[in-house]
Order: sequence, then structure tokens, then C-alpha cells
Amino acid sequence: MISRKSILAVACCGVLAFGVAACGSSSDDSASGSSSSGGPLTGAGSTLLAPLMSKWQSDYSSRTGNTVTYGAIGSGGGIEQITAGTIDFGASDAPLTPDQQKAASDVLMVPWALSSTDPVYNVSGVDDGLHLDGATLAGIFLGDITTWNDPAIAKLNPGTDLPSTKITPVYRSDGSGDTYILTDYLSKVSSEWKSKVGVGTEVKFPTGVGGKGNDGVSAVLSKTDGAIAYVGAAYAQSNEFDQVAVENAAGNFEQPSLDTISAAAAAVKSVPSDNAASIVDPPKSATDAYPLASYTYALAPSNSDKADALQEFLTYAIGPGQSYGPDLLFAKLPSQILAADRATIKKIGG
Repeated sequence: MISRKSILAVACCGVLAFGVAACGSSSDDSASGSSSSGGPLTGAGSTLLAPLMSKWQSDYSSRTGNTVTYGAIGSGGGIEQITAGTIDFGASDAPLTPDQQKAASDVLMVPWALSSTDPVYNVSGVDDGLHLDGATLAGIFLGDITTWNDPAIAKLNPGTDLPSTKITPVYRSDGSGDTYILTDYLSKVSSEWKSKVGVGTEVKFPTGVGGKGNDGVSAVLSKTDGAIAYVGAAYAQSNEFDQVAVENAAGNFEQPSLDTISAAAAAVKSVPSDNAASIVDPPKSATDAYPLASYTYALAPSNSDKADALQEFLTYAIGPGQSYGPDLLFAKLPSQILAADRATIKKIGG
């Protein structure tokens, strides 16, 4: 189960607008320094990453004197802008598709954060930890299950007094890695979802209300009794949303935590050549895994004229920058991912 302790509000650092964040910094001497060979960088993409990025921006600037400007515009926007060459790096919770890799042939993927996308709900009288399996979650977002006291939900939650409140699914209206993670999971557990909706950073949801970014979805959820949505883990935690306990392949109902996210990552023993290591819906052997865990990827061009700056910032992010992760529900990167990251970062050249 996820801790309910309060953390700094996600919006306090202004992460949803371009600009250097104003959060606190670390004084870890092992990676601090005066000036460096890097320089200013501009990036854009994942809103799931934004709370962690805001910490990185401030700490990295303090250590090196170099600034990183980041726009949390959604993973889809990050992919589009790095493909167009209008930013120095992108960030996406969805790995590039084969077609996207063709369009951005020089772009490397560096898994630099590990977290999750969390189904969350606002239902009067229903406490945190409602049990849902994949089929039922798919049925809700397909519009087949329309009230909270539906027999499919009641069967998974014996003894819970479920109201007849109408279910309002809330989805991302912008291109989103969170949408990719949710739809990837639903496509793996529901053949109906796979055939009718499919997987993507943007899909046509059959029903519900849209919200832009994690903040937009959070706002709709907060004011709508009966709503169910999906947001990045840090947003679920900072807003203290009630979170679904999702059934994993082993038949256990799990909520996101550092342990359950790490358990999902540990189930993948090797890293593909493009670094796109999917950990969504891990196998039965991962008994404690949370099934909607995922990596977030830095998208960096191999032939950048800011190669030194990119190498420096990426090395910081997978190194000292990871210390900010746990408080924001970002888990430790596995050793095999770190090794792949270091090898990939070395490929960035002028």
C-alpha cells in the first residue's frame, strides 16, 4: 500500500510551464562542482516525470551552474518536438514505436526514471484500496460498466457498501504516456479493449470526460463524485487520491509503492537493444508486482550539437538525481538498466 504522508504539492514548482523550477537542491558533494563543460538545455514531454524533473532542474543548476528548461506538455508532445528537432531532449513514458523510430532515426532512448500510472477514483463512501481486475477496469473505460454497485465490482469487493453512483471515466485529452501505459495494460488483459480501442499515447476512449495533463485530469476527478481516472504516481500521492488495488497476473491486488513498482521491474531480466523494456503486466512469478509500472525515457539525439551538455545532464539524472525519486514514488533503477543507460549515453556525439 502507498503511504499517505503529505509531500510537496506537485504544482509548487511550476512544472507545467517552461522554466527552471524553484524547488530545493541537494548539497551532495560527490556530484557537485563549479562550472562544467555542459550548458543550457531545453526539453519537453512527460507530465508523469514533471515532479521529479522539477527537483532535477534546481539541483543540477546548483551543482553545475547550467540550466535545464522543461515543458511538461505530455509524452506525445515530447515525441513530436524531439522528432522535429525543436528541443534538445524529450521525455516519454511510452517507448518510441517502430514508425516513430524511423521518423527520429538518430534519437536514443534512455530509461531514466521508474514509476507507475495509477487508477484513482472519487466515490463518496468508498475508501482507498477498492479492488479491480483488468477485465473490470476495461469494462469501466469501455462504458460497459456504468455504476459503482455493478455486480462485477461488487464481486471483487465483498462486504463493501457500494453506491449506485454513475461512473464517470476521466481520460487524458492530450498525447500521454500515462494513456499509453493504461491502454497497454488493458490491451494485455482484455481482448475486447485490444480490438476496440488498442494501445497508444492517444486513443479514442468510448466514453467519459477528458482532461489535459495530469493536472487537468486531477482537477476533473476532484470535483466529480463517481469519477475514475489515471494519473502519474506522484500526482496520486500528492493529491491523496483514493487508489485502486489492481489485480496482477499472480492474482494479488496491489497498489503502487516503491516495493511493488520495483517488483515489476525485477521481473524483466534483460534489456532490449533499443532500451524499451516493458514492465506492464509482469508474469505470475512477480507475485508482488504492481501491473501498471513503467519506465520513463529520455529521448536524446545521437548527433546533437549539445552532446557534452546532454551527456552531463543524463549522467546526473541516472546518478545523483535518483536520490529525489523515493519521496515522489519513483523507484530505484535496476543495475541492468543503469548499465544500458551508461552505454547509450556514451553514443551521444556531436
